[in-house]
Formats: sequence, C-alpha cells, structure tokens
Amino acid sequence: MCKILSKMSVKKASIGPQAENVGEETDEEMSVLDLPELVLECILERLPPSGLFNMASVCSSLRRRCVSDYLWGRHMKQKWGRVIGPAAHREWKRFIATRRDCGVPKQGKQKGIMKLLNILSFSWFKSKPNNSEKQRISEFTDSIMSCYLALEIGKFWFPAQVYNRENGDVAFMLSCYDAELSYDSQTDTFQARYPPHGRRAVTIESGITWDSLRALPVDTSPHDLHVSDCLSNLQPGDHIEIQWRRNKEFPYGWWYGMVGHLDSCDGSEIYCQCLDSDTVVLQFNHYAPGSRWRQTIVDRRNHREEGNEAYGFYGGIRKLDTEAEIAVWKRLWPSQVLE
Repeated sequence: MCKILSKMSVKKASIGPQAENVGEETDEEMSVLDLPELVLECILERLPPSGLFNMASVCSSLRRRCVSDYLWGRHMKQKWGRVIGPAAHREWKRFIATRRDCGVPKQGKQKGIMKLLNILSFSWFKSKPNNSEKQRISEFTDSIMSCYLALEIGKFWFPAQVYNRENGDVAFMLSCYDAELSYDSQTDTFQARYPPHGRRAVTIESGITWDSLRALPVDTSPHDLHVSDCLSNLQPGDHIEIQWRRNKEFPYGWWYGMVGHLDSCDGSEIYCQCLDSDTVVLQFNHYAPGSRWRQTIVDRRNHREEGNEAYGFYGGIRKLDTEAEIAVWKRLWPSQVLE
C-alpha cells in the first residue's frame, strides 16, 4: 500500500477527487483522492498510526479522514484496549477540560501539541512537517488521535492497576494496586505512581511491562470499601479478589484467593453445605499452611471491613467469572510457597 501511495501524486489533493473536465485527456499524474471512496477508505484502514499521522499533513481532505475517531479508535483498541478502561477515558476528558478551564491560551495549547509533533516527527515523518501542517493537525486536541498521541509520548498519566508491584516484592505477591501510569515508547515499558501509604511518600516504579497491567476492574477508589454483590453466591472453588490494606491510612490493594470449605465440611461436592452457611472461608493458598495470611473468614450477610492492625483489614470482594482473569493470576503464581 505504501509503495502504491508513494508513486501517486498529491498535486490535485487540494482540488478534490473529481477533475474539472471529466473525460478529457490529461498528462497530470493521478491523485490519491482520485481513488474510489471505498478503496481510499480501505487503504487508510490498513495504515499504521505513523502512516495516518503522515497522511493527515498532506491536505485538508485527507486530514479530515485521517484524524477520524473511527480510524484511530481501531488503533487505540488494538494497542491500548487492555489497559485503558472507562476510568482512563474519564480521566482523559478531565485532562482536556482542566487545560481548557485553566484558561490556557490557544497559542499555548498549540505549542504543547507542536512539541508533541516535533517529538513524533523524528520517528514518524519521512520529512519534517512544516509549521502550517503542524498547525492544522494540532487543532484536534479532544479526539481519540490526540489521546493516542498523548499516551505514546507519556504526556497523559492514566489510571490502571499493576500486578505484583515494586518488581514483584514478596510483600505484594499476588496483589494488584491502583496507580497512575505513563508510557515510555523508547523502552516499551511504563512508569507508575502509587498513592501515598499513610505518611509514606508517593512511590514511583519504572520498567513495568505490559503484562503487569490491567484496566481498573471496578469503579471504586482505592481508599473506599467496595460494595460486594457476590457474597450470597460464593461457594468452595470460586476464584475471588478481596480488598486488603495494612492499616486504615493505606489504600486498598486487590488480592487473589479462593473460597474454601468450612472446618465442619468434609469437602465432598455431594454433601457440601457451605453455601448455606453465613460464614465464608477465604483461602490464600500461596501461603504455607499455618501462616497467618493463609486464611480468613467473612460474614456472608453482614460483611464490612474486618481486621486489625496486626493482620490488616479485609474489605470488599469481587468474584472472578472469566477464565482470562483467573489465567493471569495462575501465570503470576510464585515459584515457592510464602510464609
């Protein structure tokens, strides 16, 4: 596709797809915009982000097509869909609105986007775009394209969660914590800013890989108790995540576990009555038997935050219903049993 486009002239691009004198012979080269609309659309759909970005600087007609949410939405979903959820989309809207409400002059906004274009032009443009081209592209600040570009250069810090934070520290094994993430395209990794833990300053971690991230699964602040809506149906063998924090000044993290059998139950599937009990046993089998972190018990009917300063505080529970979510935790399973 790129070879075909490179051989085609864009001289008539500003005129339009239709020649003024239809049917007359002409020595002019064919314009990209002379292609049938469906063909041109198919070509643009197959261009990578860098190709769309380049094509947007050619002319106003191509720019209108190349900055469309339809085309960039496909790229956003393909690269960022697994880590960008509803919370991140809302944060992007706030990001744009804050810049607008702060009264940033239009010229100042354009300078910020122009700087972005200068950075991307190093790798995306075969020839450096002139100022008028940058000016036209920079107008699209509240679009999927703008969001994609802001993510690519790490300008937009988005909310997500990090598995086994702080380089897999044993203290956070099989947990997932909220953080603000910024992408580093040079290393294809992320930098994370974690909420402060009490008097502890904000923790920053670098070198986080894609497979260590997920979009926020629930709309609950890490400082708020999640409302559990699955307690009445929990039974032995179910996979769950539960909020836990060391003390009440700390934010919650989500910790992986399973529903176990009551001591009074022999574990038989036929005679198990655990579902009828008001008590639910939660097991964390990556801890050794006898460990204080191996098991906890919650009240099925009146569950609230439970715990103390010695064992920490257990909060809301969410049941894992998809094999994909469960598979991630199995992949992260520690090689040795923890104490």
